[in-house]
Amino acid sequence: MKRALISVSDKSGICELARGLGDCGFEIFSTGGTAKHLQADGIAVIDVAAYTGFPEMMDGRVKTLHPKIFGGILGRRDHQSDVDAMQKHDILTFDVLCVNLYPFAATVANLDVTVPEAVENIDIGGPSLIRAAAKNHPFVAVLTESSQYVQVLSEIQATGDTTLETRRLLMQQAFEHTASYDRMIADYFARIWAFESNDGLPNELSVRLTQHAELRHGENSHQLGAVYTDKRFVGPSVVTAKQLNGKQLSYNNFLDMDAALAIVRMQTEPACSVIKHNNPCGAAIALELQTAVAKAFAGDPQSAFGSVVAMNRTIDIATAQFLCETKNLFIEVIVAPGFDPAALRMLTTFPKWKTNVRLMEVGELTPITGGIEIRSIVGGAVVQSLDNQPDDRSQWKVVTDQKVEDAMLQELAFGWDMVRFVKSNAITLSKDLSLIGVGAGQMSRVDSVKIALEKAGDRAQGSVLASDAFFPFADSIPLAAAAGIAAIIQPGGSVKDDEVIAAANEHKIPMIFTQRRQFKH
Repeated sequence: MKRALISVSDKSGICELARGLGDCGFEIFSTGGTAKHLQADGIAVIDVAAYTGFPEMMDGRVKTLHPKIFGGILGRRDHQSDVDAMQKHDILTFDVLCVNLYPFAATVANLDVTVPEAVENIDIGGPSLIRAAAKNHPFVAVLTESSQYVQVLSEIQATGDTTLETRRLLMQQAFEHTASYDRMIADYFARIWAFESNDGLPNELSVRLTQHAELRHGENSHQLGAVYTDKRFVGPSVVTAKQLNGKQLSYNNFLDMDAALAIVRMQTEPACSVIKHNNPCGAAIALELQTAVAKAFAGDPQSAFGSVVAMNRTIDIATAQFLCETKNLFIEVIVAPGFDPAALRMLTTFPKWKTNVRLMEVGELTPITGGIEIRSIVGGAVVQSLDNQPDDRSQWKVVTDQKVEDAMLQELAFGWDMVRFVKSNAITLSKDLSLIGVGAGQMSRVDSVKIALEKAGDRAQGSVLASDAFFPFADSIPLAAAAGIAAIIQPGGSVKDDEVIAAANEHKIPMIFTQRRQFKH
């Protein structure tokens, strides 16, 4: 007689699995809520408490922790001493164990969760059962995810058993499952009880990621690529976005989508960002989404060819019509919270878009607070807190004789928001709440200024200039003045600050020091 022990929190697909096993001659053993769920669906179940002769107790904390359960899972059928022990103590063997764990992640995702509630959702019996079955994988198939049910059931239906190869794979996946679960619990309590180093970062950092999808290729076509999900993160992201149209995504697509979304996520007005090679070549805010999109693409139309675009509002028909009807506009990916049905039909049937453009529905955007950024280096990684918080404008200081007009403050704030997303050394020019010139990634800051001014051309007249770090010399100020820059915003902090301020005063350009730099390497 074959037997299966089933005890799950997530009951997706469990009735189909249990019924299929029953049809193959398996006896089904179960506990508590799982047993009731199966019985309600007409499936014959043997209650674990009836088998062990020991009732569930302590509000369900003790259910399966019993020698008649663990002996039946751990017993080696090719060791006579184990067989003798099972016979002596009337222990039945189990051939399939199906267990998933208390929903700890979902519990602690609730901001109002208490520590006792979190503690009660730490599974004890489940991980113990999984580890026991995984250890004895030569004889026991252990299932921890509903995605495994179909393959295992198909094998049993075809041959009466699972193959050793399948049980080995399930064993490996089982230990991944319990390791991830324990890590999640440890990370949660480290965070809420502040078991961190003095710098506010974890003393020990473990990263548990699950492959979400294979990619067309890595950064280059000869490299492999995949995108992974961090199950600890709750909220909209490009990883979990729903692809509504277009071909398979690449590694670079995901980097650019994330950069594009980060820009519009922090704006409260309708906003659009246009990303090329992880730098914005256009961005804007406006009262209407279609206006913001038009302004964003006007920033640098030449560079926008083959770009990734993000918006912070559902795409409406007017916006879709602009995208379809604008000449010489080629977009790789469009990311948005959603798409109106009419807009989606237009974008997916218009000849220019229907087969190539990827449409990514990310869901309603919410602010991201806290978090860390991890970047690999040979032999380890560097870690920092995310730079995702609004700037503290109370720290801003006008350092020139020429004061900043109130009407100019919003433009300066927009420019300062934009420059934080440009690779250092970074310079942006903005006008009418639209990015019109970008100088990115140069070894010399004055070269970044020259590039930004060249990109803007005559539009630089009356625009504002933002710099992600201080000006090491005053040489950029005359260039800005000659182009007609109306105001400058920068962190300050250079040993040459007095010379830079003097140059700004000479050219009657008001300048703000923010007291905080925004490098992006």
